[in-house]
Amino acid sequence: MAVANSVEKGAQPPHSHPWLAAAIFGLDARLRRHQAVLEYTEHPSCIFRLQIDRSRRHLVLYDGTPLQPGQRIARLHFWSEHVPPIPQSGPMIGWARQFQQGIAISLRELVHYLSLRPDLRDVAVICANAPSGKLARIVARYSFEAIAEDERLPIGEHIHRFGEDILISLIMFARHDRALRLASLSRMRVPIFVSRRALEERLGSAAEPVSETAMAS
Repeated sequence: MAVANSVEKGAQPPHSHPWLAAAIFGLDARLRRHQAVLEYTEHPSCIFRLQIDRSRRHLVLYDGTPLQPGQRIARLHFWSEHVPPIPQSGPMIGWARQFQQGIAISLRELVHYLSLRPDLRDVAVICANAPSGKLARIVARYSFEAIAEDERLPIGEHIHRFGEDILISLIMFARHDRALRLASLSRMRVPIFVSRRALEERLGSAAEPVSETAMAS
């Protein structure tokens, strides 16, 4: 039986407030276009979008891959509409399995996408902001490592993150109003990084895209 089938029962409808969802997702789409955040695969279980960004940090990853300020990086963003909805009973085992499967599919599709883009050969590091330490531990199996920010953030970045937190909270409310909590206005961010080389070694340097048939088997 497909993992998706075990989770659908008891899941919430896509949007608790359709009118608000239309406005919020419209705003989110405009922001994504402004930031050049793209959908790198059409797979329905992919839970990430991609932004080719510039690093603001100097790092050396565990496998020795260096990262310099200004260097191009692949930054992952959650694809909110594809994140599995949490059932009324909460994030139980079935939901966790579907979510972890979504991560595996997303990363495999990313490796395949990068292999088809010769203009992105210089992108050697993939990064994201994990919303929890638990998620950081899940992606550690794909060689991601959590590296805390060691500098005080400028005021502009604080303002940007506060606005981002508000938008995420509104998206959550639009999908399901019970999912929104006051604490959600302030979110944890765990910076996670993996070298492209390490991810390719884990998944294959030109990973084949995952078919829906294989996912359901």
